[in-house]
Amino acid sequence: MPNFEELYAKYATDVLRVCYFYLGDRQKAEDVCQDVFVRLMVNAPQLEEGREKAWLLKVALNRCRDLWRGSWTRRVVLGSPLFELIPAPDDTERSDEAEAMMTAVHALPVAFREVVLLHYYQNYGISEIARMMNLPEGTISSRLSRGRKKLETILQGGDAQ
Repeated sequence: MPNFEELYAKYATDVLRVCYFYLGDRQKAEDVCQDVFVRLMVNAPQLEEGREKAWLLKVALNRCRDLWRGSWTRRVVLGSPLFELIPAPDDTERSDEAEAMMTAVHALPVAFREVVLLHYYQNYGISEIARMMNLPEGTISSRLSRGRKKLETILQGGDAQ
């Protein structure tokens, strides 16, 4: 298994990105990212070769979920802007679409948001996500399908619930 420094250099950006997307707050995302790598260093789990990123993202999602469940966080995060994007002059339309998509994904119920993040933003396959989340592949496939439908509804001005 690669050493701690190698894992941090290789995966810290991915962990931070997932946390930031999930929480919508850079400082909280950095705190969770730090916590994930501290847990890696302190617990020193025996990770399967090539599965290190999956373990890190699973721990990160669990920590994000814990923070999200707190009522204070829910009130504060839901009332704040998700991202500050300053588009280049010729990228305005594409940035607006990206921001709308990010906002829509963030509006998804947690179960759908997690599989969408792992599949589309971290490029994991259904079987990999199923192993990571300890769920049947059919459940992941269903959540992904239902998540896409909910995204379409949100982007057309509907409600995710």
